[in-house]
Amino acid sequence: MSLVVVKYGGAVSEGAAAGILELAREHDVCVVHGAGPQITAEMERRGLPVTFVGGRRVTSSAALEVVRGALAAVNAQLCAAIGPRALAVPDGVLEATPVPPLGFVGDPLPSAPPFVVDALELGLIPVVAPLARGPLNVNGDEAAAALAVGLGADRIIFVTDVPGVLVAGDVAAAIGADEAERLVGIGAFEGGIVPKLLAAARAARGGVPAEIGVTAVTA
Repeated sequence: MSLVVVKYGGAVSEGAAAGILELAREHDVCVVHGAGPQITAEMERRGLPVTFVGGRRVTSSAALEVVRGALAAVNAQLCAAIGPRALAVPDGVLEATPVPPLGFVGDPLPSAPPFVVDALELGLIPVVAPLARGPLNVNGDEAAAALAVGLGADRIIFVTDVPGVLVAGDVAAAIGADEAERLVGIGAFEGGIVPKLLAAARAARGGVPAEIGVTAVTA
């Protein structure tokens, strides 16, 4: 069967199980999830600064503790909702290059972790939190793209709470990687769509067709 990598953000992970199981009827599925809203809420509760640079969260040692806890909670909830086919993937199976100016943060590298490959071969649905070896906090969209390229996936889907990529006020049916990066570079987008677009462009260039809502991102 073809392999689909699906990325869910923390804001849309609730209720994700039905969509995942529907996909899994016809495809092998690997899930990558975030926990952004949960992490931010807990950091604010603890009085920790919340700062992003290029879509990546500046992560101190105290923030890393929050990140790990929130991701573990979302992972457990998502696995429980998916059911017996779900398999939680341990922290540290992803590979990343450290980005010291941002703290405990990594730039993910394409990889095919044996744990994930073995799970897929057994017909299971690996559920991956974006924590790389170190541990290093990795942007979930970037982690999903790197994993899709490393696994040689047939498609990557970024599930979000918007219908697609808005270009000139309309939802685009498709956008090329070069155009996506150009528009990001001139500040045409802001917020969570920025890392998704850049990750989708990276996946497309790596040979994996990408979708953000109804918008296809092509090489």
